[in-house]
Amino acid sequence: MPPLCGRVEAIIRIMRYILIFGLSALLVALDQFSKHLVTASLALHETVPMTGFFSLVHVLNRGAAFGFLNDPDMTWQFWLFLGATLLAVIVVWIIARSAASHERFLFIGLGCILGGAIGNLIDRIRFRAVIDFLDFHLAGMHWPAFNVADIAICIGAGVVALQLLRPKGTFPKSENSI
Repeated sequence: MPPLCGRVEAIIRIMRYILIFGLSALLVALDQFSKHLVTASLALHETVPMTGFFSLVHVLNRGAAFGFLNDPDMTWQFWLFLGATLLAVIVVWIIARSAASHERFLFIGLGCILGGAIGNLIDRIRFRAVIDFLDFHLAGMHWPAFNVADIAICIGAGVVALQLLRPKGTFPKSENSI
């Protein structure tokens, strides 16, 4: 197959960013909408049991994932998490820019990470904390509450890790690369 002309190559290169930023925007919207529903329906610290192991809650997390550094007396963590989010955006951009155009799953993972990071960043800017509302528990033990953005970040990190750690050449290149 002859090499693609420059214009088609440019379109293919742009498609990766459309995938990443489109998925990211969708996840930010879903995250913020879910948090809006929680704040409109539940008072702060209210719990609504849904099953014997799952409840909807309304809590504020000033720390990182799963409540790490969740201390209201620490004001510096806002700047730490702001910097971490900006670093995540830069890393996503660098990985996306250097990846081969056929790495669709990698771009999906990057979109999930970016969407989750931006969703939680919006909360940090608005409330100086992140709204968490999904609470899983068993026999009185609770997993730290989390949200849609946290799910997106975890799924995205897993997909990116699998893509970056897999042996090269395990997926054939497609003619319909992004």
